[in-house]
Amino acid sequence: MKLALDPQMFYATHSVLELPDVVARMGYSWMELSPKADFVPFFGHPRADDATVAKLRKRAADAGVGIASVLPVLRWSGPGEEERQAAVRAWRRAIQMTVDLGVDTMNSEFNGRPEAAEFAESRFLRSMDELIPVFEREGLKLVLEPHPDDFIEDGHAAVDLVRGLNRDWISFLYCTPHTFHQGDDATGIITHAGEKVTYVHLADTLDHTASNGLRYIVNPPGSPARVHQHAEIGRGEVDFDEVFAALAPVGFDGVVSSCVFGWEEQAAEISVRQREKATTLIEKYFGAGTLGGG
Repeated sequence: MKLALDPQMFYATHSVLELPDVVARMGYSWMELSPKADFVPFFGHPRADDATVAKLRKRAADAGVGIASVLPVLRWSGPGEEERQAAVRAWRRAIQMTVDLGVDTMNSEFNGRPEAAEFAESRFLRSMDELIPVFEREGLKLVLEPHPDDFIEDGHAAVDLVRGLNRDWISFLYCTPHTFHQGDDATGIITHAGEKVTYVHLADTLDHTASNGLRYIVNPPGSPARVHQHAEIGRGEVDFDEVFAALAPVGFDGVVSSCVFGWEEQAAEISVRQREKATTLIEKYFGAGTLGGG
C-alpha cells in the first residue's frame, strides 16, 4: 500500500519542481500530482515541456519520493464537442508526460453536467473510445471517481460505469470528502466496488444533508451548488473507521492519498498530522508494515 500526499496547499508558494522536496519534508514517500498551473492545469492543456518533466523525474528520485499518480481534470465529457476534443488533446499530452515520469497510474473525475447526464455520458464514452488505445499502448492504469457536480455523483452508479467500461486496468477511487455527496454509504460502495477500488482520497467534511439540509445555507434557495470541503481528519463527520473497515475485507492494496485543501497557512502541520492519522488507520485495519516506500 502507498500513502501519498497531494501537496495542493503548497502550490501557491512552490513550483512543480519543488514539490518532491516538500513532500519528503512532510514525511511522505509518495506524491499525487493534482492539477497545477505550471504542470497540468484545471481544464487546460499541459504547461510543462519535456525538459521540465525530465527535471521533475530527477527531483523526485533525488528526494526519494515516488509519484503515485498524475491527476488531470479535463472536460472530456463536454459540455460540447469542441471542449471534448480539446480535453482529449490535453489528455494525450498528459499521458505522455506521465509515461516520461515513469508513473504507471492516472486518476481523474467523470466531469460533465449532472442536468445533462445522458449527453455527458455519451461524450465521455466517445473520449474513452479515443483514449483507451493510448492507455493500453502505454501500459497505464486509470482510476475514476464520482465528483460533486459530475454527470455521475452517486458512488454505486460510478462503480457500475467503471465495470461497464470492461477494462481490468480501469478502477474506482473512493473519495472520503465526497462521502455525503455520493450516497453516505462507504461500506456499501466499497463492498460493491470490491477489487475495483484501488485508490482512496483522504480528507474530512461536514455532512451537508444534516439538520434538514441546513448545515450549509446557500442562496438563493434551491441553488444547485455542491458545497463540500477537503478538511483535516477530525474537522468533519466522515466515519474513517467505517471506510477502512470496509477496505480491508476487499483486499485493498492501492494508494491512500491525503488531499486537504483550504488551510494553506497550516499546510505543513496538517500534512504531518494527516500522515500520522492515516498511518494509524492503516496499521489498525491492515497491520504494521503495510505501507511501502518510494
